[in-house]
Amino acid sequence: MSRRLRSVGIDFVDSAPLRLVFAAGMSAPPERVYRALADEVADWPRWFASVTAARSIGEGRGREVRLRGGAVLRETVLVADPGERYAYRGDAANTPGIRALVEEWLLTPEGAGTRVRWTFAADGSGPLRFALRLGRSGMGRAFRDAVRTLDGRLAASSE
Repeated sequence: MSRRLRSVGIDFVDSAPLRLVFAAGMSAPPERVYRALADEVADWPRWFASVTAARSIGEGRGREVRLRGGAVLRETVLVADPGERYAYRGDAANTPGIRALVEEWLLTPEGAGTRVRWTFAADGSGPLRFALRLGRSGMGRAFRDAVRTLDGRLAASSE
């Protein structure tokens, strides 16, 4: 079922053949956003509609994520800087065409809240890269919806 992906480092975020970058603001502080991303992995399906299941593996050093449409990814956490940066590499996937993947979440203080920047860096077959470029606006919409939903959840939990 799973295909092994090329093992790349965090520098792949800057050098990948395909980079999709999205940003949005949140009212929650960076430390709280980071906890939701890195420590509360199982809650991702509650705020990121594209994610149907997620769990930490390897004592938090990895993740297994299931996406709408049936994609399954096993990932290794590359960077875990509380309140600042969370990044992971795809190690295995059941989707055809993908060869390498790193996702990075950068958190920057913005007033009392956080500016969230998500970079989706990938390498794959020509058809996959074409499909991802074509789907850029949908991925951006999914990201913005996820950030908005997460922000609402975090605001409700702090009341």
